[in-house]
Amino acid sequence: MPNKVYSVRTRRWAMVLIWLVPLFWTVNIVASRQAPGVVSPHVLALGRWGLAGSLLALFNARELWQHRIELWQQRWRYVVLGACGMWICGAWVYLAGQSTVSMNISLIYASAPVLIAIGSVLWLGEHFSVRQRWGVALAMSGVVHVVVQGQWVHLSAVKLVPGDLWIVGAAISWAAYALLQRRWPSALSSSAQLAAICMGGVVVIVPFAVWELAAPHTPELGPRALGLMVLTALLPGVMAYWIYGWAQKVLGASRVAVTLYLGPLYTAVVAWGLLNEPLGWFHLVGGALILSGVALVMMAKVQPT
Repeated sequence: MPNKVYSVRTRRWAMVLIWLVPLFWTVNIVASRQAPGVVSPHVLALGRWGLAGSLLALFNARELWQHRIELWQQRWRYVVLGACGMWICGAWVYLAGQSTVSMNISLIYASAPVLIAIGSVLWLGEHFSVRQRWGVALAMSGVVHVVVQGQWVHLSAVKLVPGDLWIVGAAISWAAYALLQRRWPSALSSSAQLAAICMGGVVVIVPFAVWELAAPHTPELGPRALGLMVLTALLPGVMAYWIYGWAQKVLGASRVAVTLYLGPLYTAVVAWGLLNEPLGWFHLVGGALILSGVALVMMAKVQPT
C-alpha cells in the first residue's frame, strides 16, 4: 500500500493532526447558523473557496507553474474534485440548513465514513480488519446516541424534508471526494493539490453564485458576510481540507474517514463551552463510544521506511 512509504514519525503526526479536522469543521456549523440573512449559500461558498484557493495558489505558485502542463491535462479531474468537495460539500450544506434540523443533518452525514470505508475496501483495495469494522459500528452508534440525546426512540420521529436530500448528496459527494483523491494520485504536494482543487471548485460555483446575486432577495455583502468568508476559508477550509488530504496519503482513506464521527462530539463540547448549552450524560456515553470506535479503526502497526 502507498502509505507504507512514509516514516514512523510522519504517520504519527498524521494520526495526531487528523483529530483537529472535525474541530475545525465545527466552525463551519457556527458559520452556517449565522449565514441566513447575511450571505447566500453559493456566495458564501464562492468567497470561502475563492479566498482559500488564492492563498494556497500564492504560497504554491512555483510548484503549480512547474506542473502547469500536467494540471492542464488533468483539469477535468480537478473540476470533478472541486465540484464534490467545494460545491456540493459546501453550498449544499448551507442550503440544507434552511429547511432541515441538526439532528437529521448529523444522522445523514454520519453515513459518509461508512461509504468511504466500504469504497476503500471494494474500490481501492485497502485492508479493513474485523477490529476496524467493529470500530466503525461503535463510532456510528456513538454519533446516533449523541444526536438523539440518549433517547433512541427519537429515531422513529425522523422525517425527511428537502434539506435532508441536500445532505444525502453531500455525504455521497464527500465519500467520492475522499476516494477519488486516492484513485487519482498526483505528484503535487498536498498544499498545491488543494490549491488546484479549489480552482476547480470555484469554476463550478461561480455560475450559481452569480445567479444568487442576481436574485431580488439576496442579502447584500457586508462586513459580517466577509467575516464569515474569511473564517470559513481559513479553518474549515484551508486547514481542515489540507490536513485531511495529507493524512489520507499517509494513513489511507478508510482510517482517516472514521474521525469524521468526532464531529457531533466536538460540536457538543463547543456548544457547552462557548454557548453555555448543557453537557448531558448522553454526550459522555456517546463520546466514549465514538472515541473507542475511532481508536479501534486508527490502531495499526506503524511501518517504518
